[in-house]
Amino acid sequence: MVGDPRFYRRTGPYSLAAVVDAAEAEAPPRRLMFDGIAPLTLATPGEVGFLDNKKYLADLTATQAGAVIVHPDFADKVPSGTVPIVSSEPAAAWARVAALFHPLAPVQAGIHPSAVVADDARIDPSAEIGPMVYVGPGAVIGPRCRVAPMAAIGQGVVLGADCRIGSHVTLSHAILEDRVTLYPGVRVGQDGFGFTITPQGLRSIPQLGRVLIGHDVEVGANSTIDRGALGDTIIGAGSRLDNLVMIGHNVRMGRCCVIVAQVGIAGSAVLEDFVVMGGQSGLAGHLRIGKGTRVGAQSGVMTNLEPGMEVVGSPAQPVKAFFRELASLRRLVAMRDKQKGRPVEQAAKSGNESDIG
Repeated sequence: MVGDPRFYRRTGPYSLAAVVDAAEAEAPPRRLMFDGIAPLTLATPGEVGFLDNKKYLADLTATQAGAVIVHPDFADKVPSGTVPIVSSEPAAAWARVAALFHPLAPVQAGIHPSAVVADDARIDPSAEIGPMVYVGPGAVIGPRCRVAPMAAIGQGVVLGADCRIGSHVTLSHAILEDRVTLYPGVRVGQDGFGFTITPQGLRSIPQLGRVLIGHDVEVGANSTIDRGALGDTIIGAGSRLDNLVMIGHNVRMGRCCVIVAQVGIAGSAVLEDFVVMGGQSGLAGHLRIGKGTRVGAQSGVMTNLEPGMEVVGSPAQPVKAFFRELASLRRLVAMRDKQKGRPVEQAAKSGNESDIG
């Protein structure tokens, strides 16, 4: 079942017109009602489906969905008994329709009796403070925020409006703008990895900066964002960090960056707007990554990258150069095996694949 009611709030039913309005799309007028959403293979006449990948055209032609959100290129493939909801951005349209049927649960304003709140903390009356939450001295929690059980909001931390703080999150030395979501287990504002080597051993350097998180940022479960040493660690507006991401001290991230799971970004690195880093990739410290650059999964970046580059490998290099070198290496191995009289398997064809997800 999509949207198990034990876990997900459901609203509706909605008319086709309401669904089309939510999708910001177009569809022929019909007197139809819909109860929810579902994948093409499971959808019933009372549900809305979605297609954004031609690999699943067979599922589209066989679907029983009452309506399907599709790109104009696929509209003629929709079965006769199904209404095409046509959008040039079907994924975005699907997201809006899904939110129509499954909106976030409303905030339950109030402070749970088991919460510990400092006398001078300021909590908007519309905010929800869950069981066993700690809110430190001078902290500010804005309108309609939700702080889940056992989160800790440290001294002086500021949350803007409509923030969502998951269970077991710890926040210190941080200022969050509006609509920031921190999933369970996120750690923000702890000491950065700063020390110096002395004849007597390692000596920690005080970390005196903050973490500044822009509006509409989401940070995945168990990710960590260190505060700055002297300056601030900055996460730009609209960015998305997956689970298990590590952001070092003084990192400055621009708008709408996408950081996939298990990425590590070392201290003082600068990411300009719209940078994408694939899973398990890494970035050395004090580098600058240009706007719109895409870093492939498991790549190791050790030099500055110009805007718009696509790199893979470790050390990372441009995609085309990487695959040319790989193809050349395979040819050399094949030639060696042939000279030694060994069976030669056909070398894999080189390509320019640049999918970094």
